[in-house]
Amino acid sequence: MSENLHTRAQNLLAQLLVEGLGAAEQSWLDAHLHDCAACAGEAARTHGLLQAFRTVPVSVPRDLAARTQLRVRLRAQQSAPSSTSNALLWIVTTASWLLGVFSAPLVWRGFAWVGTQLNLPKPVLELGFVLWWTVPALLAVAVVLHQRAAGSVTAGNRP
Repeated sequence: MSENLHTRAQNLLAQLLVEGLGAAEQSWLDAHLHDCAACAGEAARTHGLLQAFRTVPVSVPRDLAARTQLRVRLRAQQSAPSSTSNALLWIVTTASWLLGVFSAPLVWRGFAWVGTQLNLPKPVLELGFVLWWTVPALLAVAVVLHQRAAGSVTAGNRP
């Protein structure tokens, strides 16, 4: 049981140095350190070591903060979805839909002419007319899904 108390004290010491402790945990740790000389000694050594580390001079480049901020901004821009490409996609989609609606009678006349020239049955003409409009849309959806999948795989591989 005392091994668990010492392990808990060590974990709380580490947590105290990194995150801080709640009131209940702090009071338990203080009581344990008051009663346990081994854990109190380890706490004192750890505190002394941290103080020694704080006195070591560390030189960093003057522009380290600016470079770090720039890299963070660049990474955020790379990972953020591009609103420009989404707007362009909506514009192209709307234009395509409008062109499709307004050119449908002309395309149907073209299919009817081809059907009369080749003696094709009406269901074949209707199927061709439907495919004329759906295949490009399905290809566009496939391209968008492929780009999103490639983007999520690339984002998943970033460090």
